[in-house]
Amino acid sequence: MIKYLFLSFFLVYSIGMKAQTNKALPVIFDTDMGPDYDDVGAITLLHAFADSGKAKILATIASTKYEGVAAVLNVFNTYFKKAEIPIGVPKGNALTLKDFQHWTDTLIAKYPHTIKSNDEVPDAVELYRKILAKQPDNSVTIITVGFLTNISNLLQSKPDKYSSLNGKELVNKKVKNMVTMGGKFPAGKEFNIEKDAVASKYAYEHFEKPVLFSGFEIGEKIKTGLPLVNNDAIQNSPVKDVFSLCLPMAKEDKEGRMSWDETAVFVAVAGYKPFYTLKKGTIQIADDGSNTWNGNGTKHHHLVKERPPSEVEKVINDLMIHQP
Repeated sequence: MIKYLFLSFFLVYSIGMKAQTNKALPVIFDTDMGPDYDDVGAITLLHAFADSGKAKILATIASTKYEGVAAVLNVFNTYFKKAEIPIGVPKGNALTLKDFQHWTDTLIAKYPHTIKSNDEVPDAVELYRKILAKQPDNSVTIITVGFLTNISNLLQSKPDKYSSLNGKELVNKKVKNMVTMGGKFPAGKEFNIEKDAVASKYAYEHFEKPVLFSGFEIGEKIKTGLPLVNNDAIQNSPVKDVFSLCLPMAKEDKEGRMSWDETAVFVAVAGYKPFYTLKKGTIQIADDGSNTWNGNGTKHHHLVKERPPSEVEKVINDLMIHQP
């Protein structure tokens, strides 16, 4: 499996860019940290990549605004010794979906964090604009593992104190590509797209840089978390606590949690080869949030399984054991 990890880091071609081997990939991580806990695995992978010099986390931005989401993001950034990473939360219309297992409350009560309230962090779009304006042209990868609320709002944003460009112009100038956990291919209905269908439709129709989709069918077959939970050497870890609390609550998680969000982070930073190939075309979103795939177009691609999911599962499980 080591040879596959090596290949994924150094020989891959990630959509819209070649894999970066000499410098860290600048990433903005956009997450609905809460309704599911694969977001926890995803942010862990991102920090593991950052600690190995493969990624630079520019910001962690919530696409949901339940009270406490800023604190939860700060818990993870603090645990991984990057408490200074900027956090944003949508302040206008946005979903407020939260976890039913109460793992977010558990982490806030147990682990250090300096951000206590969503009121202490900027609006998501304001933070996007502030961060993007400072970056080199055509450099930033946006990873979305939640709703497209922020991306839609960013594209429609007006010039401000950070940039004289409107949102679409700013994205076109500064963003390299977007990797998103969203959709079900070749057709279906998937949570992230469905729950804010209006935003999803607008975002994918107006985002002009390359978009790579890791669909529902990709992460569904990758079960992770058990090696972390069963590792007795890891103590006082918010990541382990979440999986230890949540895995026993659902029969379908007895072999590990399905890993939708982790897969998006993995291919965004490490690349998609040798585990996947790409199918090009255009995603089309209906008013009810269902999606279909049109084979015409070159800016959208979705992952297609090339190797057994167990191989990706092993690599992701290894990365999820990463400690600060």
